[in-house]
Amino acid sequence: MRQKFYSMKNLIIAVLSCFILGSCGSKDTKNTMTVTGNVKGLKKGTLYLQHIPDTALVIIDSLKVEGDGTFLFKTELESPEIFYLYLDKKDNNDINDRITFFGEPGTITIDTNWDTFDTKAKIEGSETHKKLEEYRDVMSRFNEKNLEILRVAYDPETPQDSLIQDSIQRASDNNIRRGYLYALNFALNNKDSHIAPFIALKEVPDANIIYLDSINNSLSPEVANGKYGRELQEYLEEQKNN
Repeated sequence: MRQKFYSMKNLIIAVLSCFILGSCGSKDTKNTMTVTGNVKGLKKGTLYLQHIPDTALVIIDSLKVEGDGTFLFKTELESPEIFYLYLDKKDNNDINDRITFFGEPGTITIDTNWDTFDTKAKIEGSETHKKLEEYRDVMSRFNEKNLEILRVAYDPETPQDSLIQDSIQRASDNNIRRGYLYALNFALNNKDSHIAPFIALKEVPDANIIYLDSINNSLSPEVANGKYGRELQEYLEEQKNN
């Protein structure tokens, strides 16, 4: 009887420990990112979850696909950052095989097709990624405008008159300037999002340091202590010291 009592006591302790430590159930924490979804039409290949912790691209996890394009990855985050879902289709072609998304804690769903992997991807579950898509949607218009200007500049039928060429150059400069201003304002208007230091660092790092400093000083404490917030602070310190 005494032995049974101790066995039951040990079982209860084990069960309680299991709940406390999470060893018998889900190990997800508030910093866990789950990336799940489906690559429609994919019969065979390998999916990789990647990111750039410092300067080099690193594989976090991989999954071989055999007849079913459903996938699931889990990883722990220090703060939201850019991740990549890379598909190796074994077709000796690396074009259109990498999806870029802004990862953050929680469940992120990525649904796409194997033949339009990066161009038709639907990404849900990340508020920071929504901000990234909003930003890129507007910036694409500035890029398209600049391509139009370049086509006119190099069109054989465009007169080589200096006044006309100067006018085309001014149009290009103004468009680029407007793009920079939009990027800076977008960052300043989203100071509570990790998208703000990301844009400053990756999109307009050569902007006037006064503007970058304004973005840095406006960041919320949480964002300032995140991956890109810390990197922006380090970048500005280097620029000022140089």
